[in-house]
Amino acid sequence: MTLSYNHILVAVDGSKEAAWAFKKSIGVAKRNDATLNLVNVIDTRSFAAIEAYDRSIADRAQSFAEELLGNYKKEAEAAGVTKVNVFVDYGSPKTLIAREVAAKVEADLIICGATGLSTVERFLIGSVSGHIVRAAKCDVLVVRTEEHE
Repeated sequence: MTLSYNHILVAVDGSKEAAWAFKKSIGVAKRNDATLNLVNVIDTRSFAAIEAYDRSIADRAQSFAEELLGNYKKEAEAAGVTKVNVFVDYGSPKTLIAREVAAKVEADLIICGATGLSTVERFLIGSVSGHIVRAAKCDVLVVRTEEHE
């Protein structure tokens, strides 16, 4: 077992909690000279109903994800993180982050916010962060915003 991290995966969705997770990940990546892998998973489960009325929703989601990740990448590099990768994926964030994306980047640490954008989903089927904690094969750091401290 190693005491340092080499490949950190950070799940971001535009929420305040994800922003705090990202900020914390910068320090962890710098201390460990780790690769920082930023991912935004576009939840396609809700697209079927919405796209019947608005066909541009997928394009807007992709643009939002690319802009969000691009800004975070610039911020991480400006803070001194030298290895930063960004990924946009489609599907269920719960299953993709903990299993597929983590395996793809060989994550030894996943960092995520305690809550994300979807309060309704959290109420109905549980939080993404809770699922990541249960399903991940590596360490998970769940970050709370300052208001929860």
